[in-house]
Amino acid sequence: MNSGSVKKSVTIDADLEKVWTKISKITKLDWLNGQKSTKYLSEKKSGVGAKRLISFEDGSDVEEHIVGWKPKEYFSYIAISGLPLNAYHATISVQKSNKNTKVTWESYFASDNTKKEFDEFIEFLSNFYAQSLKNLKSGFV
Repeated sequence: MNSGSVKKSVTIDADLEKVWTKISKITKLDWLNGQKSTKYLSEKKSGVGAKRLISFEDGSDVEEHIVGWKPKEYFSYIAISGLPLNAYHATISVQKSNKNTKVTWESYFASDNTKKEFDEFIEFLSNFYAQSLKNLKSGFV
């Protein structure tokens, strides 16, 4: 079993309230790289217990469940299906930095894939986070 983590951050020239409002709308993911559509899988629309299905342009679907939620600080989620992993837990957090907001996206995961496949996935995920955060930042220009 291989395990790893990815952590990426970006500083956005916007106040924390505005950034939190954008990222906490868990099905409004226009900033997510390669995202085609996202829909709720639960009656609950935010907070712990909310569920979503993200469909990507490459035809893949990822089901995620919110497992941690502290307004204006962070939310955490787990992937239930759609990733080549046995376990995936991620947190997106916001932190005030003067007049800016720092957004950090961090995940921990495990897989039975070969070391080579796992390393390729880490590189993919790292690039995916970096591009998605860049997209998020550009939405505040």
